[in-house]
Amino acid sequence: MNQIETQMTRLKLHGMAKAWTALKEARKNQSLSLTEGLELLLQSEELEKDNRRFKRLEHTAQFRYKASLEELKLDRTRGLDDLLLASLATGVYLTKGESVLITGATGCGKSYLASALGHQACLLGFKAAYFNTQKLMLKTKMSRLEGTAIKFFDRIAKTDLLILDDFGLTHLEKQHQLDLMELIEDRHGKKSTVIVSQLPVQSWYEVIGEETIADAILDRLLHSSYRIELTGDSLRKKM
Repeated sequence: MNQIETQMTRLKLHGMAKAWTALKEARKNQSLSLTEGLELLLQSEELEKDNRRFKRLEHTAQFRYKASLEELKLDRTRGLDDLLLASLATGVYLTKGESVLITGATGCGKSYLASALGHQACLLGFKAAYFNTQKLMLKTKMSRLEGTAIKFFDRIAKTDLLILDDFGLTHLEKQHQLDLMELIEDRHGKKSTVIVSQLPVQSWYEVIGEETIADAILDRLLHSSYRIELTGDSLRKKM
């Protein structure tokens, strides 16, 4: 028995080790057939690896809130369509590289919803990254100064789900316009992007500033995207 446990630990089969311990404590390890026991141990190991992968993906993503789609209060009067959320929960939009544009007033739950979509993406095994838009623009600027821009943009391009929060709080300077266009171009039709903003989509042209660049960015975003406009009073007032 000790040799089995030692080998599982050495091979880092932590899920199997936990299941083996549970079987011994319940005194069921002797009553199972070899096939039954092996199936149970393998299932436990697979579940353990999935859980570890999810925790790693979630930690790396740095979501603003710990949120999940199951915790959302579905209310069509606030702009939350249960059928749309059910569709997004499947992750099909991630495989198609489609975008989700979330707009609404301050405190209506936009960032929470975006975090929940990111959480679901991680559960499905996709890599996600969550950024305040202004901070991301600063990171792109720093990467150019440090000579790591190609590597930085390549990493963002390979991320399955990029969430840009607080888009439109400030107007974009020229280099930031170009950086945003490059980010969106790299992801268009390949990887999904969620953009969260207090401003309605029609105001984004003014935020971006340069008409030609704005047309290029928004054409790619609006071409294949889901639109969610949250309404109602601030949820923060009820907390």
